[in-house]
Amino acid sequence: MLYSLYETGYYATTPLRFAARLTRDFWSSPLNPMSETDFGRRLYANADLFANLTRRYGRPAWGFDTIEVDGHPVRVRPTEVWSSPWGKLTHFARDMADMRKAGRRELEPAVLIVAPLSGHYATLLRGTVQAFLQDHEVYITEWSNARDVPVMEGRFDFHDYIDHVRKMLQQMGPRPHVVAVCQPGPPVLAAAALMAEDGDESRPGSMTFMGSPIDARLSPTVTNRLAEQKPFAWFQSNMIYTVPGPYPGMGRRVYPGFVQLASFMSMNLEKHQEAHQRYLQQLMDGDGDSAEKHNEFYDEYLAALDLTEEFYLQTVDVVFQRYLLPKGELEHHGRLVRPSLIQDIGLLTVEGENDDISGIGQTQAAHTLCSGLPPELKEDYVQPHVGHYGVFNGRRFRDEIYPRVRAFIRRTEAGFDKQRVAA
Repeated sequence: MLYSLYETGYYATTPLRFAARLTRDFWSSPLNPMSETDFGRRLYANADLFANLTRRYGRPAWGFDTIEVDGHPVRVRPTEVWSSPWGKLTHFARDMADMRKAGRRELEPAVLIVAPLSGHYATLLRGTVQAFLQDHEVYITEWSNARDVPVMEGRFDFHDYIDHVRKMLQQMGPRPHVVAVCQPGPPVLAAAALMAEDGDESRPGSMTFMGSPIDARLSPTVTNRLAEQKPFAWFQSNMIYTVPGPYPGMGRRVYPGFVQLASFMSMNLEKHQEAHQRYLQQLMDGDGDSAEKHNEFYDEYLAALDLTEEFYLQTVDVVFQRYLLPKGELEHHGRLVRPSLIQDIGLLTVEGENDDISGIGQTQAAHTLCSGLPPELKEDYVQPHVGHYGVFNGRRFRDEIYPRVRAFIRRTEAGFDKQRVAA
């Protein structure tokens, strides 16, 4: 019912949104002699804010086709290399002629960035991708919006997620590196453990976990406490709704993206209100650069996707209520997941000092679980003065975190080279 009411509200405001756009265009037109007056700027700013707050935010574009490598521009083309109804594996292919001009002639390590399936699209990791592209062949998971997947395609749950990660790694060839950002930590660790136990030649060469709830019992945050305090039935009754028409997934039970988004925003409601008030003032002052930065952030932040009922509820149950992975009780298709059997996969954990979603210690727990790894294959880093998003994006990520990840991957690769020579 809530999903239908949400859709009704959107369509009911269409006339007002259309009027706001007309008002915005009229009062921002250079042909309007009143556009630069205080009155005109106020009308324009308020109309623009209303139009933006009530419009739909679809899947954002990646928004770049070149990167800079050692001071040289390199063309980049995102290419789909594998897909299922529930997601696709995208390879950011760099132009080899441009790479040679930049002095890069050897094949660089392949890295799979596993994007979170927690409400936002993979493009939220745009800055992460751009950083890794300087030194790696980059692949990323792009998950589907559940409301766009027909019911006839079946279910997608926590264990399907593990299977997808494994299949994507296998598409990349022997010993790729994997980087799990936030939510994917537990399923990626499970996939790596199963691949290690099977001796899979595509098991990761290294795994980097960034702000991941490997053991959500440690340093619990507001999000963790909510999952603990509410019974499982509460999530079933209050967070799951049916997709209405005309979406392709009509009839599918989902955790809607707009509900997730409302939860995110309520955690920092005052900050979002202040940001929109600043945006309004920037428009009235004619500060176009600052207003554009605001729009770039919220175009990404307000673009939300739906999660299937089964994936969302299993994640709540497995990761945030019963803690099956850190307790050694997680089973995948009848097999016990045993991270302690991992012996030759590098492990790097990265946390933010001020992370209010995955508290300090939750990601570090991977080191305890991977007890079979020698010390030289383990590294932990806590980045001062950053919150959750600063762990994988922004200036400190580019200048301080990414160089550490790059160095760790290189050390792991160097170990592989020694093993090959010895063989």
